[in-house]
Amino acid sequence: MTTIQSSTKSQISPATERIYHQSNLLGSWKGTWSLNHQEVEFKVINIRGTQAQVEYTHNGHTERGLADVDGATITFGNVTIGTKNGQTAALEFSASGAKASAILSKQASDTEQDKLVGSWSGFSRDNGQSAYFQVVSIDGKDAQVRFSANGGTIQSGSGTVYNNTVMLGAKAQITSSDGQSGNVVIQVGHKTYSVPVTKSKVPNASSSSSSVNKLA
Repeated sequence: MTTIQSSTKSQISPATERIYHQSNLLGSWKGTWSLNHQEVEFKVINIRGTQAQVEYTHNGHTERGLADVDGATITFGNVTIGTKNGQTAALEFSASGAKASAILSKQASDTEQDKLVGSWSGFSRDNGQSAYFQVVSIDGKDAQVRFSANGGTIQSGSGTVYNNTVMLGAKAQITSSDGQSGNVVIQVGHKTYSVPVTKSKVPNASSSSSSVNKLA
């Protein structure tokens, strides 16, 4: 396979994008093989014409190099990946009569996760619960958060980031796909409630003076 080159921005022609939506292929994809359920990952770093810079991780090791772009698919050695919606992708392996397939899911980028940072609040007419959830900062898979239910005492702690969700154990979690509206799940007593929330567009003055430690 061709030696990998330095990372550069994608160069997809408007005509190719209009027909094949190749930009949907960009990003990190993860899933498992359908037969042995082993993890597999395929990352498309950039697309430049008929070539793509990729990383293919399987069986515990990673291969890097240049792959061939053909319409809405990318082929790297014995594997080919394609996607129709930019959220799920099909990965196929074929070599010496052996074949395997996997369904992969697009992973949230750091930029997408940054959309979760901010103060969120809302009220559910369905269950009468209100919630406040603030994502103070995100550093990789770790997040500093503050939350309260029904106007109660604000609690703080370290949460875990997974795709477009920040979880604080079983106490609370927030999920948002667009960084503007989302959903908070809170535990009140022994019951769990779902509350729709929106992000505040005005910085919270009280949070800026909070003693909660913020990650750099």
